[in-house]
Amino acid sequence: MRKIYVFILALIFVVSACSSPDTSETSGNENETDTNAESTENATTDNETNESEDTGDATEDENTEDSENNQPVEDEQTNEEIEPMYEVSQESWHIKPITDDANEKIVLLTIDDVPDEHALEMAKTLKELDAGAIFFVNGHFMETEEKKEIVKKIHDMGFLIGNHTYSHKSLPDLDKETQKEEIIQVNDMVEEIIGERPAFFRAPFGQNTDYSKQIADKENMVLMNWVYGYDWNKEYMSREALTDIMLNTELLGNGANLLMHDRDWTNAALHDIVVGLRDQGYEIVDPELIKTIK
Repeated sequence: MRKIYVFILALIFVVSACSSPDTSETSGNENETDTNAESTENATTDNETNESEDTGDATEDENTEDSENNQPVEDEQTNEEIEPMYEVSQESWHIKPITDDANEKIVLLTIDDVPDEHALEMAKTLKELDAGAIFFVNGHFMETEEKKEIVKKIHDMGFLIGNHTYSHKSLPDLDKETQKEEIIQVNDMVEEIIGERPAFFRAPFGQNTDYSKQIADKENMVLMNWVYGYDWNKEYMSREALTDIMLNTELLGNGANLLMHDRDWTNAALHDIVVGLRDQGYEIVDPELIKTIK
């Protein structure tokens, strides 16, 4: 009986032992699972970080490339100086070709005593006709802000501004100091208005002195008189008469340097003069193509 009792106790002990879970093994598996999960999470995070960095680098590279592509390309032509094709004859005042490919059948348009009353309207007429010209200014016409603005507008329309002295007095009648003031003062005024000094000088009545020539040279201005002009003569102070003489004078020829003034009748005739010159086969030369000292 005692043996049976001992056997039963032993059997109960064995059964109890078999039914108890192995906590150490479970704990180990859980730790391994946690470690693997953490490793997976860390790996995923690292991958995402790397992908983000790679994407950022790629985006930065693309932005840099786009930025470089979007940089304005400097127009080489805008920085190139226009090669002169003509020069002013200091003997006859004609405009002479200096290159083989320069058109010989050209005329130059010049307008003096600007800005009196009609200069801006004359500039607009020429602009509409795509005809260049040099506008020679007098300082006493540029005293007001309104007149300064007119000169600026004419320049901004693409026309050259020349020096015609301050008060339009005959230079041979003036002493050296006054001659200098007459010339330099206008250059200073023009520079203040348009940002550059004139490249051409025309003396009142075409009367230079040795000293005025020296001043013009020091100021890098080319002397320019004219070949013909008529609008100061009473018989040509009408649109019809002025147009007729400007187109039919025997002085009209290759390289003719035409003188006109800021006058009512000249303003009225200007359109027909330009059209008539072209009808005869003359090209209105661009003053930018004329050689300067600078």
